[in-house]
Amino acid sequence: MIQLKSRLNVIDNSGAIVAECIKVLKNARWASVGDEIVVSVKKARPISEKTTNVQSAAKLRKGDVRRAVIVRTKKEIRRPDGRYVRFDDNACVLLNNNQQPLGSRILGLVSAELRFKNWIKIVSLAPRVV
Repeated sequence: MIQLKSRLNVIDNSGAIVAECIKVLKNARWASVGDEIVVSVKKARPISEKTTNVQSAAKLRKGDVRRAVIVRTKKEIRRPDGRYVRFDDNACVLLNNNQQPLGSRILGLVSAELRFKNWIKIVSLAPRVV
């Protein structure tokens, strides 16, 4: 359950490390796995001078506001077969304006519920789906 001011790890290679939820994009107080939120980047990797000339490098800085999709939560998720799944942290993947992942790689586990919520691109980039 991610709500306002929740901190999430960013698990793609977009340049952000930690993000904070500033808006849940559905009519609810909290969001779960597969839901879209608006985040503010709280911690980012430093941008080197070599990558400033490259157009493909995502130039994310602290304070940037982006949309993201939640891929892991500490709050357990009930599966249709009765099992419960929970993760060690809250994590998200940043999105561009076309609802596609901002980074080209995803660095960690993602939940299988993303497949049922039509985030197929994120599932295909992930090294492991649990």
